[in-house]
Amino acid sequence: MKLLIKQRVFSWTDAYDVYDQKEEPKYFVKAEFFTIGHVIHVYDRQEREVGCIRQRIFTLLPKFELEVGGHSMGELHREFSFFSPSYTLTGNGWEISGDFFGWEYGVNDGARTVMSISKELFHWGDTYVLDIADPRDELLCLLIAIGIDAANCSHG
Repeated sequence: MKLLIKQRVFSWTDAYDVYDQKEEPKYFVKAEFFTIGHVIHVYDRQEREVGCIRQRIFTLLPKFELEVGGHSMGELHREFSFFSPSYTLTGNGWEISGDFFGWEYGVNDGARTVMSISKELFHWGDTYVLDIADPRDELLCLLIAIGIDAANCSHG
């Protein structure tokens, strides 16, 4: 299954519209305005909060707590690396590795590919395509992609 994430360019905070593979609206993502560090909420089409990303502050590399339905799903943290961005999701052991430019990512659980993230170029705002292997992982995968975008923003 696929999700398309489009950043809203003209917004006071980080905001994204998320579409399913039929290009129907599926989620809305919005960051809080006055916070230290990123606090990003994910809402479904009925405007119910279904997920949240909270940045841990005072860390050397960006770290984010991921929540689904009020329950912690683990912590996404950027690993130190020289040439390509690398992340780990604690709690389930998923490993996330990116290309040199940080435009393509693969999420793996050992030998199983969980998701691939591709950044589409030449758009007004950031636009990502998520290719998710198991639909049950959809919301967690969305949180990971938004968290990586926020981490890349935080890290420069």
